[in-house]
Amino acid sequence: MRLELTGRQVEITPVLRKKVEKKLAKLDRLLKGGIVSVQAVLAHEKYMRRAEITVHTRGEQFLHGISASNDWETSINDCVEKIVQQLQKVKGKWQERKRRATSVRTLPPAPPDGSVAPEPPRRPRLRRVPRYPVKPMSVDEAALAVEGSDDAFLVFRNAATDAINVVYRRKDGNLGLIEPED
Repeated sequence: MRLELTGRQVEITPVLRKKVEKKLAKLDRLLKGGIVSVQAVLAHEKYMRRAEITVHTRGEQFLHGISASNDWETSINDCVEKIVQQLQKVKGKWQERKRRATSVRTLPPAPPDGSVAPEPPRRPRLRRVPRYPVKPMSVDEAALAVEGSDDAFLVFRNAATDAINVVYRRKDGNLGLIEPED
């Protein structure tokens, strides 16, 4: 873990550095060595001691905590506690991702002769599409609407017979018409 400690209007003494390193050791234990780098800025503002810590973890996660109080110990503690809360959330996401992965035990066993087992047949999935109104129009108007769009078919109400019809684009490029029987 690389630590970059900066002091603004405050001198970084060995005692202050030890306090920060001690608190960051707790974070490193929680992450099991997953901390890449830490930037800590300690600032003295009037009567307040301000601590700002940014932790860069594996997976390009950045955890950030800011705290201000009357003494350094409280500022650093509060700042680290904020980062611990963020860390627990990130760790939960990492563990959830691991749980979703398929384990070797859940895979079906391989056939004893060493051949590849055939995949089970897939059932077609039904995909819902947005609803649209069935407009009354003539067969010629419907054919023009299908030719002018990227859709493969058009459901419409035949103005002459008042029945629901379908005009569709065939594989050979022509158009087909489906009419219900009476």
